[in-house]
Amino acid sequence: MEYCFIRTLDESMPRAIDRVTEALGRKGFGVLTRIDVQETLKKKIGADMPPYVILGACHPQFAHQALLAEARIGTMLPCNVVVRAVDSGRVEVAAVDPVASMAAIDNPALGSVASQVRALLREVVESL
Repeated sequence: MEYCFIRTLDESMPRAIDRVTEALGRKGFGVLTRIDVQETLKKKIGADMPPYVILGACHPQFAHQALLAEARIGTMLPCNVVVRAVDSGRVEVAAVDPVASMAAIDNPALGSVASQVRALLREVVESL
């Protein structure tokens, strides 16, 4: 089972992050967190790596439904969307597939929410 939806863009990192954030917003998601992995690893362990940013996306209505269905589902929230440089002038966007990430949880109500969020995230990535 695939665990993410992927699209490669001919964009700069800042422009790609803006496009992803805008596309998420059009589908009802907000970005709760932004983790600059490149900066963090350089600061913490001196590691050099290409630009890599994790956006923590949240769709409030679906997050609420998921929390009502499964109280500890917060361990898997928010939905991560990675924006990373793959080569000169190209950026890869990868969004988690919530159905894949929640497959181990036997809860039909949660499965329904995950399926709806999956469809939205797939549309976000395909729209880029």
